[in-house]
Amino acid sequence: MLYNKTRCNEAIEAGAGVFFFYSADLFLARSAAEKALAALARTSDDEITTLDGPAPAVESLVMAAGTISFFGTRRVVYLPGMQPSAYGEKDFGELCDLLTSAENSVFVLYSVFPMERDKLKLGKLGKKLVAVCEKAGYAAQLEHPGPQQMRAILRQRAGQLNTTLSENAAAAILERCGQDLFLLENEVDKLAAASGYTEITPALVVEMGTRDLEADVFDMVRCVTSKNAARACEILGVLLRLKTDPPSIAAALASSFVDMYRMKAAQAAKIDYMQVHKDFGYTGKPARLQISGRTAARYTSAQLAACLDILAELDEDLKGGCPIEADVLLQTALCRLAAAGGVR
Repeated sequence: MLYNKTRCNEAIEAGAGVFFFYSADLFLARSAAEKALAALARTSDDEITTLDGPAPAVESLVMAAGTISFFGTRRVVYLPGMQPSAYGEKDFGELCDLLTSAENSVFVLYSVFPMERDKLKLGKLGKKLVAVCEKAGYAAQLEHPGPQQMRAILRQRAGQLNTTLSENAAAAILERCGQDLFLLENEVDKLAAASGYTEITPALVVEMGTRDLEADVFDMVRCVTSKNAARACEILGVLLRLKTDPPSIAAALASSFVDMYRMKAAQAAKIDYMQVHKDFGYTGKPARLQISGRTAARYTSAQLAACLDILAELDEDLKGGCPIEADVLLQTALCRLAAAGGVR
């Protein structure tokens, strides 16, 4: 079954003997197991014994589970990162017997499995372990959250640090860092400290967040299409100070305007962004073209064509040995793009 916080808490209150969490994402599986451990600690004085490794020796498990606590409480045996496939068939059978028969202990364990064709590949032993744990207590799969849930996770993390994080700022962090939850958590921690534990703003994310060329260029394009060339040049200045390759900046700018031109042509032909994504063999998310389509609506086809001419000229100057400095060429191009079209 999929993870359900209420059901997990009910199993804890009912005194279940096993809690097994599994996922393709280490962060999710580990976090769920740690939350279960924290909940067990709040409801009793259970003592925790941690046995690390993909396959702790069965003898060690028996010793940890069978020991009667000096204080008369149950032992909590924590098995982080346990992998069913790391056990031989005999030892795995003994492990399953122990999980269903131990009376003086509670087992909390998590495993990470690979994905195959958008499904979790548990394997024979993994499936058996899930069945055993469901029978003996609680077992649940944790699916990778969608964008809205991930924004909520980031905001929750910021709240734990007494820091405010808006939806827009959380979205900007996701855009720059991807979906690795370990990286995202570290990014929020870093930005919270940079803000003095007050508020992580979108501007702070742009200024001090993990650099991502596409995300920075997206911000520049957004400024250009709003005719805010000054702000676009500020973002450009940050990239240049970080020694970002000027032709790469120009290429990313061109890519954004090519997307807008394609979407403008598609809109005229009454073709949606999903079809454009398929026809041109895009590998990124279709939402990129959806945003480009909304931006393209501010331009005429002629204006977008003029923008592409400006970018072609920029590319030629950057690669053709033009005596003008690269930063001046880029700044000039941004101002020309802002003047060539935008909000009408």
